[in-house]
Amino acid sequence: MAYLRETVAENGLAGRIRFGHKVVRAEWSSADTRWTVTASGPDGESTLTANFLFMCSGYYRYSAGFDAKLPNTERFAGRLVHPQFWPEDLDLAGKNVVVVGSGATAMTLIPALADQGAHVTMLQRSPTYVVARPAVDKLANRLRKVLPDKAAYAVTRWKNVHLQQFIYRRSRTQPAKMKAGLLKMTRKQLGEDYDVDKHFTPSYNPWDQRLCLVPNADLFEAIKAGKADVVTDTIDTFTETGIRLAGGEELAADIVVTATGLQLVTLGEAQIVVDGEPVDFAQTFSYKGFMYSGVPNLASAFGYINASWTLRADLICRYVCRLLNRMRDTGTTVCTPTLRAGDAGMKVRPWIEDFSSGYMQRDMDKMPKQGDREPWINPQNYTKDRKLFLKSPLDDGVMVFSTAKVPAGV
Repeated sequence: MAYLRETVAENGLAGRIRFGHKVVRAEWSSADTRWTVTASGPDGESTLTANFLFMCSGYYRYSAGFDAKLPNTERFAGRLVHPQFWPEDLDLAGKNVVVVGSGATAMTLIPALADQGAHVTMLQRSPTYVVARPAVDKLANRLRKVLPDKAAYAVTRWKNVHLQQFIYRRSRTQPAKMKAGLLKMTRKQLGEDYDVDKHFTPSYNPWDQRLCLVPNADLFEAIKAGKADVVTDTIDTFTETGIRLAGGEELAADIVVTATGLQLVTLGEAQIVVDGEPVDFAQTFSYKGFMYSGVPNLASAFGYINASWTLRADLICRYVCRLLNRMRDTGTTVCTPTLRAGDAGMKVRPWIEDFSSGYMQRDMDKMPKQGDREPWINPQNYTKDRKLFLKSPLDDGVMVFSTAKVPAGV
């Protein structure tokens, strides 16, 4: 937050941000070549108009997390908390807390809750790969002592990007070796007496789902200190005092945190309408993973599921700037990704492939489709994306540019 506030102040952005507003609807008019955006805020609904709309709302459903339908939660006499709606008054000191789930949210919560005086149990149906890395990049700090900041940053970024890509490629081409290496690191963290096979050995290969990275091994340190433990089993039922497991054990709990996942949405749940017709994004093709076939003057930021989110968000922002500059320089007012005649029979692929995480699989049918050729692809590969976003021509035969008179005041 300190970084964000500093950036806002440094660039004079405060007057351009409307806090406490939620976009509920955006309507495109071809006759007017503009979007009318309806937002709800502290003083009711308001509207804004724009020629181009750039949605940076992520892909989570913020109004509700995933309901895993855990059995008989109403019987539980303690406090039931979903991480998306964390209560400000939650007192954790001396409490027994059960965190249901083993994804990134659970891994982040457990050491933080333990630091606040709770004893935490992570209850997981199945294990996740967990990797410990230092929170501080020592190489980056050393480089800053001998290189200008910009050069040091560039080297560090290059190192991190290529290391991540190497790990991901190795996970796809040599999954058994990668799995053995990850589990070896986990055993080194927890010791040979800990049952890593049961609690930290997934049934799937690395990067079939996301790996969880824990800074400074904080999760492992909490386990070794006795502040946290891991139980691998399924839930039979909630009871008045906790959770009874399928294996017969009962976990006593004062607080249960249901870190059971999220729901996906397109464009922040806003209703998108083009010339009076609501857009069903599941019927569109994804243009380079950030625009949509047949939808004019609309882009959205979406990062990587197998690398740092901001790497791809940066590339998309740079492409949107290229696109807007081209439109400004040529007097163009409309740009629309448009399927070519030869694209009609292309193979339809899911928006994200080869990724078995439940939160993706549950809602993938609501997402845009992916084709089998550029630019109707969403490669999730930084090397390919750099070419796709920074080098490929804007006039590619797919992005159709047109000019219409822009109404006064837009």
